[in-house]
Amino acid sequence: MIDWLLGRGQHPEIRVAGRVLPIAIIRHATARRMILRLSPDGSEVRVTLPRWGRTAEAVAFAHSRSDWLARQAEALPRSTPPACGGTLQFRGRSLLIRHDVSHPRKPNSSGDTVTLGGPAETIPARLQRWLEEQALPLFAADAAEYAQTAGVPMPPVRLSRARRRWGSCSSDGVLRLNWRLVQAPDCVRRSVVAHEIAHLVHFDHSPQFHALLERIYGGDLTQANAWLKASGPGLYASFG
Repeated sequence: MIDWLLGRGQHPEIRVAGRVLPIAIIRHATARRMILRLSPDGSEVRVTLPRWGRTAEAVAFAHSRSDWLARQAEALPRSTPPACGGTLQFRGRSLLIRHDVSHPRKPNSSGDTVTLGGPAETIPARLQRWLEEQALPLFAADAAEYAQTAGVPMPPVRLSRARRRWGSCSSDGVLRLNWRLVQAPDCVRRSVVAHEIAHLVHFDHSPQFHALLERIYGGDLTQANAWLKASGPGLYASFG
């Protein structure tokens, strides 16, 4: 059962299967109707609506789709921290996690295996740091390529640990990309980087923005977006 309420400071919230989640109201210039989504990690309900839409209507809309929200929450992958004998997703591949006390604490990958020593209880934290170390140079290389194609200077690239978005481009031209994308196939990661690079030219989602994104990405955006929608929530399952 889901009830909607106003939280502290009159920020809208909604109760989903015993959890109180914030409702993010997103007004979009090109929106023609309200669209309801659950964030990839299940920590937020999002309602996108036209500029003229009213917050009360958005909250009521979320309430009216309570059964759908409950099903979406139930379908989210359960948290399964990586452990010895399990697998780690890296660039769309599954790497077998091997724990060897004689091995250095820092993970090292070879073929389809990632091996590390040290205490077993710190395996998840050390694997996350390793993934982040792999992510930054990959993101930077993608950004450099797409920036050159778009005809813009190479922007600063930072890692993000955001739980509600895959990437962002600030008004001062800094790209922040979710480190979890290093787990996704290369084409998916690169589509997000290309998206944020396109925002350096068009700080909106206008037809001009989408035309530029199509040109600089050069791949199948529909396929990449479909993967992110279907499998993106799973990227939160191992590390939360």
